[in-house]
Amino acid sequence: MKLKSPLEIYKYLPQTNCKECGYDTCMSFAAHIIDRSVYPSECTPLVKDAEKDPEVKKKLDELIELTSPEIRQVIIGKDVKIGGEDVLHRHELTYFNPTAFFYDVWDTMDEKELDERCSKVVEFRKFYVGKFLTLDGIAVRCTSNDPEKFRNTVRKVKEYGKPVILVSMNSECIEEALKEIADQRPLIYAATLENWKEFLRLAKEYNVPVTLREKDLSKLKSLAVTFRENGVNDIVLDPVTEPVGEGLKGTYERIVQLRRTAITEDRDVAYPIMVTPISAWLVDADDVSKTYWETLIASMFIVKYADVMVFRSLESYSVVPAVTLRANIYTDPRTPVQVEAGLKKINSPESSSPLFITTNFALTYYTVESDLTSAGIDSWLLVLDTGGLGVEVSVAGGQFTADKVKELIEQTDVLNEVKHRYLVIPGLAARLQGAIEDETGLKVFVGPTDSGRIKGWLEKNWPPKT
Repeated sequence: MKLKSPLEIYKYLPQTNCKECGYDTCMSFAAHIIDRSVYPSECTPLVKDAEKDPEVKKKLDELIELTSPEIRQVIIGKDVKIGGEDVLHRHELTYFNPTAFFYDVWDTMDEKELDERCSKVVEFRKFYVGKFLTLDGIAVRCTSNDPEKFRNTVRKVKEYGKPVILVSMNSECIEEALKEIADQRPLIYAATLENWKEFLRLAKEYNVPVTLREKDLSKLKSLAVTFRENGVNDIVLDPVTEPVGEGLKGTYERIVQLRRTAITEDRDVAYPIMVTPISAWLVDADDVSKTYWETLIASMFIVKYADVMVFRSLESYSVVPAVTLRANIYTDPRTPVQVEAGLKKINSPESSSPLFITTNFALTYYTVESDLTSAGIDSWLLVLDTGGLGVEVSVAGGQFTADKVKELIEQTDVLNEVKHRYLVIPGLAARLQGAIEDETGLKVFVGPTDSGRIKGWLEKNWPPKT
């Protein structure tokens, strides 16, 4: 997006504050274009005027071009969006579309093994900071080089409902599979200097995104230009992933160069990037070592510009670190991750159950909530609005104060839920014990600094001795 400020966008809008877009002012609408919650085409007066006036149409087209992401967004399947990024560094704005994770199957697997592997991809869920982390799709590799066998495997994989990458250098195999699954918009992999004409035809004829694979970046650019000039715009670039040593160093340099060039100077390579951590399985090592290297490669390029990845290992010690890192890298730095403040019931609390307080920083809240729930502790949990800051930071910064605790207690009417007058505060908020007692009239206990120790703390301190 070449326009970074609402003021720059505002001059392209009608500036009438008509509210047809759902916002009170054109400036507000412009601000939401910046964060991509709305698009220029949603400005009804501008679109209507563009239909009648060529000058306004030119203005609208220019606005759409200037607010389009620097890296083209490509959709795999129905809803897996890759690319669409605007910046090299997250702190400059944010990253929008998390790296898509695909896991491989192949057409020489027996049916039971295929089912088990696909089921693992579909069923994987990891709860983390208030949401479930999942895997995105399945990459079907044609190891038989038999078009009909490949199609049969793709037909079975299609039933699992996940987006698909079709992997073969043989265009005949790819075309046979496309006859089965083209309506699901798979990504086809991969066009090279040797087979690009056949893959260009397939991408156009079946209207599916295509991966271009080439280690030499100038030749990769040439392939991308050729496809674009022939009407294919949904392109993914694979600069070849080499798994170890100088090869891995070269992979890193190529990917960084590709993205920097795309963002800063050359639209000819402004497409999503594919990285294949699965290449670690080409290394001569045991399976655990291969899995380690696969995860290491993935971690490098989740941080540095990979938009889609293909993996082999479905071991939890590989998958969980990868999805967790992805979730953290693709957190919006402009908005603290927070939950709604208020009073929460943990398990089945009664009037005699303990009363705790924490902040609304999502990581803090879900850690405390999870520890209380898993320990089977029936309790009441006050969640204080600290603007999404953790306990220690908010105590130091003045967001976690005695008067705010008193205000929260009054707003939630929690004292009508409990018959006791005891409040347990986090260990990192110990300095506020006296002030909270003075403000609220409650007896305040300082709990542990680690919510995982609450169960042991309660065994020694609850119910309080009066």
